[in-house]
Amino acid sequence: MISDSEVIRAAISAAELTGPDDVPIGAVVFGPDGTELARAANAREQLGDPTAHAEIIALRAAAQVYGDGWRLQGATLAVTVEPCTMCAGALVMARVARVVFGAWEPKTGAVGSLWDVVRDRRLTHRPQVRGGVLAQECAALLEGFFARHRDLG
Repeated sequence: MISDSEVIRAAISAAELTGPDDVPIGAVVFGPDGTELARAANAREQLGDPTAHAEIIALRAAAQVYGDGWRLQGATLAVTVEPCTMCAGALVMARVARVVFGAWEPKTGAVGSLWDVVRDRRLTHRPQVRGGVLAQECAALLEGFFARHRDLG
């Protein structure tokens, strides 16, 4: 089986595909056997779409190639930054089995930092979560992006 570090390395690779104006966040969906189903990078600026987070784009693509329509049962989503409330809700609704993420996001994180949407006991599905995997490498992507944008501004 593929390790948590390996899935986050794949998400880091996906983040490197982010356009120059989008925050570099990458997400990859893996099937239960470890096969990569889909990968995506943030594209909000590129697409002019507030829902174009890496997780959402990757979930949509994975649903096209796996599962029972929109259900991604048994799948793992790896993402470089802790998901926001929108993405955490989508993970629950898609029935993703596991979420592995890199950097914690104390301002908007909804998988343990600010909120813990995915582990709310009132929900009928709650994915397993592992956060902080290769957190420094994932945070470095964000730090570099924001440093460049401060220098340009």
